[in-house]
Amino acid sequence: MPRLMVVTQDVGSVDGEPAAALAENGVVLEMTREEFEELVAEALDRIPPELARLMDNVAVFVEDEPPAADPELLGLYEGTPLTDRGEWYAGVLPDRITIYRGPTLRMCETREDVVAETEVTVVHEVAHHFGIDDERLHALGYG
Repeated sequence: MPRLMVVTQDVGSVDGEPAAALAENGVVLEMTREEFEELVAEALDRIPPELARLMDNVAVFVEDEPPAADPELLGLYEGTPLTDRGEWYAGVLPDRITIYRGPTLRMCETREDVVAETEVTVVHEVAHHFGIDDERLHALGYG
C-alpha cells in the first residue's frame, strides 16, 4: 500500500533551519520543518492499513503556526467527513488536515513528547475525517 503523504510547501522558512520553541517549563526545543514533517508522516504510517485505505480526498499539511485567533491549536481538519458525504459529493477540493509545528514544540518538554503529541494530533484530525467528534475522541484518549 502506498504511504500516506504529507504535502510540503515553503511558507517562507529556510529549509533545514530549526524552529526553536520555548516550552512551558523553559526548555527550548529545536526541530527542523523536515524533521517535524517526518514525524507527521510516521504517524500517518501507523494508521492501520484497513483505515488508511478508506481515507478519501484528503491532503495533510504541516504549517509552522496556526491562525492568530487560536495560537495553541495543534491541528485542524477542514472538509466534509466521510460520514456526511452523499451522492452530491463529487468534483470537490480535497479535505485538509493541518498539523502545526510551533504550538506542538512549545507544549512539549522532550523530543519524545513531540513524537507522542504529534501522533495523538494526527490520529485526532484523521478521526474527524471519519466523522468522529471531539467528545468521542476525548473519551478515547485522543482529546
